[in-house]
Amino acid sequence: MSAVSLFLAVSGGVTVVQSAQAADGSVVVARAMDLNSLDPARAYCDTCQIYLSAVYDTLLTLDADNKTIVPSLAEKWEVSPDVTQFTFHLNPKAKFSDGSLVTGRDVQWSLERLKNIKGGAAYLMDGLKSIEVKDQQTVVITTKAPNSEFLGILAASYAGIVNSKVATAGGANAKDDAATSDTSDGWFLAHSAGSGPFTLESYKADNELRLKRNDNYWGKAPAAGEVIMKQAADAVTQAQMLQSGAADIAMQIDPDTAATIQDPNIEFKTIPSFNFVYAAFSPIASGSPVPLSHDVREAIALAIDYKGAIDFTVGGKGSLQAAAIPNGFPGSEGLPAPVTDIDKAKALMAKAGLADGFTLALEYPSVNVYGIDLSLLAQKLQQDLAKINVRLDLKPATINVWLANLDNPGTPFTLGAFAPDYFGSAQYAQFFGMLAGDMVWGKRAGVGRTEGLDGKAQLDMFNTALAAAPQDQERAYNALGMKMIDDKIIVPILSPELVLAYRKGVTGVRYSACCNLPLGEIGIQ
Repeated sequence: MSAVSLFLAVSGGVTVVQSAQAADGSVVVARAMDLNSLDPARAYCDTCQIYLSAVYDTLLTLDADNKTIVPSLAEKWEVSPDVTQFTFHLNPKAKFSDGSLVTGRDVQWSLERLKNIKGGAAYLMDGLKSIEVKDQQTVVITTKAPNSEFLGILAASYAGIVNSKVATAGGANAKDDAATSDTSDGWFLAHSAGSGPFTLESYKADNELRLKRNDNYWGKAPAAGEVIMKQAADAVTQAQMLQSGAADIAMQIDPDTAATIQDPNIEFKTIPSFNFVYAAFSPIASGSPVPLSHDVREAIALAIDYKGAIDFTVGGKGSLQAAAIPNGFPGSEGLPAPVTDIDKAKALMAKAGLADGFTLALEYPSVNVYGIDLSLLAQKLQQDLAKINVRLDLKPATINVWLANLDNPGTPFTLGAFAPDYFGSAQYAQFFGMLAGDMVWGKRAGVGRTEGLDGKAQLDMFNTALAAAPQDQERAYNALGMKMIDDKIIVPILSPELVLAYRKGVTGVRYSACCNLPLGEIGIQ
């Protein structure tokens, strides 16, 4: 942890703060930790991305441009002409934190386990057909159909490679029934089994996550000897920790809070992000007072004041986003931005026989995400929808309760947030699209059961996009994006700019589309 000496001298209204970092190069990160697990096959959250990418190396990773695939555990690879077979050659220097070599068997076990655990990120392996271990350092992965994004998928932090021998001793397995037979979730809360630059030192739920340098790391040694992530639920608390020296990096400071800080010891970097916040409907969920038909969903979407939401939550430091495909990703260019049209919304409500409106529960996680307080956004939506007589009953919940309720018993109307798992648009079609009734939001929306959501059109579009040549992918994903807009299940509200705040002397702070914050690059001068 940073050793901090504070000297406060007030002279002429100026407060001077001096901070001395710990000799071992420890770094403290303040953020609202949304961890649901520390198991690579079960974890699925923004903080999870940071942790996993620091502890579990992947076959491939993203370069700093957030688009280019570069080697990691795999030093080279070949792809078949039909984009269904991928051969990876592991770096012979790659080893786990216990000193044992990373082998093809570990790759096979880890990716099959990710698929079979059926956690939030299991969709990444939906297209997996087989994994063949040719020898200790050669693996051949075959997909069921052409998949032009598979290399990008393998750069996702959730595709981290686990030491299969060590994890198996902790109760893990990669069997077909791993979702029920694997008993290692608790073990992963106290142990790690990766080949990344850090290892898990300790974890206290809703308090802190402590990592220490992996002394057996096979790559470039991280500059920081230790990284401690501290729970800080809101932007004001994070800013106070940064100013006092209790934190070196704050990850969820909103632009309004950043503007109030006049401290020469703190630096800010504001950049566009691929993150977004959305509203979503589950038409088949119990608890809705009226059928959430397409007309009702569209009326609610038209009543939202999108530009006002950007002003209200991030002080105007954000962008409109058309579909559940982030700005800058393939297919996003030219999609129509969301609009506010109260008159049309009222007409649709009347058409549905609901001119007098109804009361609808809005359940959402009570967290600060990407600098946005979701409780504030919920209040904004409450004001907006009142204009069409939809009375929102706000129901904040902890992140774990919210996640559980999404699928059992289901939540008719909710708020959520999403950061990319890798650079590629297929993930958004899989996670948010109406492709099939066993996909994440397809299941919640009732594909095959809800009128207008049969899944066939989107599934055809999705397969076309995956098989498309690079020059044709933009058009294919654009058509898919238009269909996702038309379905009115996922309603993106805004894409906030990302504020990276850190104390002077901290280096290597950047935003990554696969890993959120690459801890292995961070140091202190």
